[in-house]
Amino acid sequence: MTKACPRLVFVILLAMASGCTSTAMRPLGPGSVPSAPAPGGSVIIFMRPSFVGGAIQSSVFELRPDGDKFVGIVSSKTKIAYATEPGQHLFMVIEENADFMRANMAAGKTYYALVTPRMGWWKARFSLRPVHRNEIGSGEFNGWDEATHFVENTDESRQWARDNWPSIQDKKVDYVRKWNQKSEADKNELTLLEQDGK
Repeated sequence: MTKACPRLVFVILLAMASGCTSTAMRPLGPGSVPSAPAPGGSVIIFMRPSFVGGAIQSSVFELRPDGDKFVGIVSSKTKIAYATEPGQHLFMVIEENADFMRANMAAGKTYYALVTPRMGWWKARFSLRPVHRNEIGSGEFNGWDEATHFVENTDESRQWARDNWPSIQDKKVDYVRKWNQKSEADKNELTLLEQDGK
């Protein structure tokens, strides 16, 4: 082992201890936790129960023909509820990479997706994984739900998105090209279906 290794381990441990949760997002109190979609609306909850890549923040967006929308920063052990309208949607998660997930959402339903980290070249990379109806209420799902707490956007998180919008769009263009090259079968594995809502 070289002399640099202990120092590198210390830096990694320090980052893990100090950088797990975005200070730009605000925790929601028990009385503010979303319970159901608004009439005629749909909700999707993005959960990140894993501590892997805990020092790295992941940001989620909805890609729309009328302009992309910032959903929020989903840190380790947090979740965010995003209210939208029924229909077909395409969501994107960004950090070192960008990755995508489709969702076909019905009115009055709540859907779930996992923000899943894996180690990238320099940082953690993230993907979105649909949570299907047969998983909701399972022991594993309950573990994800209990391991995470709700957060919401603040002026600071929205300002972060505005400040970084050009680089976010550049990364989106690069990775959406790769997404469009996927087979329909591969895209179907990354799709929330209407019946997956509860």
